[in-house]
Amino acid sequence: MKQISLIVATLTIIGIIAGGSLSLVNNWAAPKIALNLKAETERAIFLVHPDGKRYEEIKNAGLEVYKVFNEKDSSVGYSLVYDGNGFQGNIKLMIGLTNDLNRTTSIEILEQSETPGLGTKILEAPYKDQFNGLEVNPSIILVKGAEPSNPNEVQSITGATISSKAVVAIVNEGITKLKDIENKGASE
Repeated sequence: MKQISLIVATLTIIGIIAGGSLSLVNNWAAPKIALNLKAETERAIFLVHPDGKRYEEIKNAGLEVYKVFNEKDSSVGYSLVYDGNGFQGNIKLMIGLTNDLNRTTSIEILEQSETPGLGTKILEAPYKDQFNGLEVNPSIILVKGAEPSNPNEVQSITGATISSKAVVAIVNEGITKLKDIENKGASE
């Protein structure tokens, strides 16, 4: 009985020390992580809008969306952060859009956990560049095994169709929600 009590006491002390250490590390790291996420978001805003010089967050939109302005302080469009499910986990995107919300400027992948070598091709130029200047009306369409023939089509990645579909679905859903918010704002 004495040996069991000693083991329980030892494990309890180890658990308290480990839990306290994890809490201290988390409290130390959390502000640094938040600053890095903010810096990454800002970097992505200007990657999807290279002409942008400043931005303003649109508050009360229910989405993380930014209005981007050029050096003459004219609006160049929107930068929308939106996420959804991929093949392996969550995919978080920055979507650049023109002022009329009818065309993408480009996209940036902020977070993903897709299959290395296959799904991670969503990060690479041939796939990602298809979103540069892409029409979004009525919606973006994914084509498989053929070259895109319409201005709103994107070719899927061979071997990573689910990841390709996921990116297109996330972009379409985000744009639809932003258009709904803009339409409600215009009608009020």
